[in-house]
Amino acid sequence: MAFVFRRGIFGVILTQYLFIVKKSYQHKTLGILGGGQLGRMVIQSAINYNLDIHILDPDPSAPCKDIAQKFSVGSLRDFDTVYKFGQACDVITIEIENVNTDALQRLADEGKEVFPQPAIIKLIQDKRLQKQFYKEKGIPTADFVLTENKEEVRLHADFLPAVNKLGREGYDGRGVQILRNESDLDLAFDAPGLLEKLVDFEQEIAVIVAKNQSGEIRTFPAVECAFHPTANLVEFLFSPATITASIEKRAQEIAVEVINAMGMVGILAVEMFVTKDGQVLVNEIAPRPHNSGHHTIEANFTSQFEQHLRSVLNMPLGNTEGRCPAAMVNLLGEEGYTGDAYVEGLDEAIAQKGVYVHLYGKKTTKPFRKMGHVTILDESIEILKRRALAIKNLIKIKTL
Repeated sequence: MAFVFRRGIFGVILTQYLFIVKKSYQHKTLGILGGGQLGRMVIQSAINYNLDIHILDPDPSAPCKDIAQKFSVGSLRDFDTVYKFGQACDVITIEIENVNTDALQRLADEGKEVFPQPAIIKLIQDKRLQKQFYKEKGIPTADFVLTENKEEVRLHADFLPAVNKLGREGYDGRGVQILRNESDLDLAFDAPGLLEKLVDFEQEIAVIVAKNQSGEIRTFPAVECAFHPTANLVEFLFSPATITASIEKRAQEIAVEVINAMGMVGILAVEMFVTKDGQVLVNEIAPRPHNSGHHTIEANFTSQFEQHLRSVLNMPLGNTEGRCPAAMVNLLGEEGYTGDAYVEGLDEAIAQKGVYVHLYGKKTTKPFRKMGHVTILDESIEILKRRALAIKNLIKIKTL
């Protein structure tokens, strides 16, 4: 609670002090580790607030290259590179988890604001630690066992069917292998990982939740995700999810429970399974803007990218309600095409009402590379499912 005295010299000083505190984020430099499409869309939101964004990325032609106030090329895993980059920023955040957390911790110890906090990034970098965290905190998740190598996976043949996940450095479907029976055991990873019981789910949903330093929390409505059958990437997304009010309420509660249990500041995507008997189980989490929130740019009063800025800079969090039903289609590089990208069907798509194309500034395409996304707005999920499929069949990322 803030008290403002309006009379006397003390009142004038206090009022000015509160004004400076409230406006201080306007004069801070935000550094982002990672300059891909997520950073690009964060910058697009930051432009509206005249915020200075510095980017560090190993790729000299990363999507953020031409729109950041400062763009530095360097390894996100190298201590000295990350530390030096962070010294020139007031607040440091991420758009990818594969970063040097020791450097971030040093920066935090020296007074820099680092959100999400380095210990949280370190936890999420390892799926084994993630799962143990859920178990310790009583957060609902699928049963699992930890394994060190392929031979240990074989010892748990009676646990099948299960999903074998690498502990570290798996993302976008990489480092995930379904083992349905003993004949699949040769596919197991020969590295530290886990076996997670294969969930007989009805739907896959996601809830994005944000928390700022003041303790304010906001959740976005749950969305329903449909995955590409071979790339194991989100192919379609529908908002709102077609779930009951009780499941929606439970999913929101779990998302808040997770971010509070971690004590995290920032934005967190919580991916969940809805089982056939109505349980809601946490699958994985991501402490940054996420593919499951891309539609919010047009479909919600506040986008996930703006909310990310608001949370790490301790701005008031924005309203997360949806404006109308929406679908999102990921634009992936077509199989058989590698080289200079050409978007086939673009003119036909953007001529349609309620179609918003976002290209990520990647000049080179390759099979299943994330090249952009399309958001579609319409009156109902039923209509959107038809339109989303039509857009998927219309727009193809090929080569010149």
